[in-house]
Amino acid sequence: MRAASVAVVCIAMMLTACVQPAAKTGQSRQGVEFAPDANGLAVLPSAQRVDFGRSPKGVIPALTRELGKPKVLGLTGCPPTITRRMQWNDLELTFTQERFVGWTQGAATAGTTCNSIS
Repeated sequence: MRAASVAVVCIAMMLTACVQPAAKTGQSRQGVEFAPDANGLAVLPSAQRVDFGRSPKGVIPALTRELGKPKVLGLTGCPPTITRRMQWNDLELTFTQERFVGWTQGAATAGTTCNSIS
């Protein structure tokens, strides 16, 4: 019984070693691009979208899966309704407790955003 348990653990470790983590180069793992627009984010080259009003529970994992771990920013300069502010490369997203509400990329913005980077 113990030998079988050891064998299962060894096989699991070998399979884990074969999995390569996604590159953190700023490129999307699946080759998609998140293009900010007046209504949220277009997911190119598909017709899918991540529009304002979506739950952070769906938006944050999707971008993290494709773009890597975000930088969590402070809330200085944000309206009181903003409870979370995250940045992937040069794309910053703002959230209320329950909704994706804005983005900033360079000098361009849409939705509800913050006035300063912290």
